[in-house]
Amino acid sequence: MANLLNQEPDYVFSSSKLGATRKYLYENGMLFREFKSHLKIGSLSLIHITAGIDPKTGTRLWAKGVIAIGRKAIGIIAIGQLAVGIIPIGQVSLGAIAIGQLAIGLAFALGQLSIASLLAVGQFAVGFAAIGQLAIGYYALGQFGFGQFIVTMKHQDWQAACFFRTLLKNLKILLGLQ
Repeated sequence: MANLLNQEPDYVFSSSKLGATRKYLYENGMLFREFKSHLKIGSLSLIHITAGIDPKTGTRLWAKGVIAIGRKAIGIIAIGQLAVGIIPIGQVSLGAIAIGQLAIGLAFALGQLSIASLLAVGQFAVGFAAIGQLAIGYYALGQFGFGQFIVTMKHQDWQAACFFRTLLKNLKILLGLQ
């Protein structure tokens, strides 16, 4: 097999009303595919999707768009194993409202391991307000909790109970459930 990094890949290009796609099929059947929407907001494509290893660089490309989907994604809404954005969803998520196995958020994080400045929800949660099996925060609610005001199976601070009751009430109002 030839060294693809020493030659220009023979991409298959296609275009539609929505956007442009480039594909490359390796000899072993592995596929590289990238889609970018024609519509842009600033310099970012509205939608950018990547899959597979780019034969030109030999690496996985970052999906970069308002909506970014790929193994590595960065955007307003980012979906991928490594997702960075305002609303990242992935195994490792970094952003304002993070959802994932390891979620690190500035405002809200939801996942198995969640770290947030304001609110974290997950098996292991760290934040101003943390909800999880193991919760660490100023306000902590969990099976095991550490913080200034905590609610656990063995200990309930009145201030923490009031805080989480109010938080639940406000979330219900925000989501239109009340």
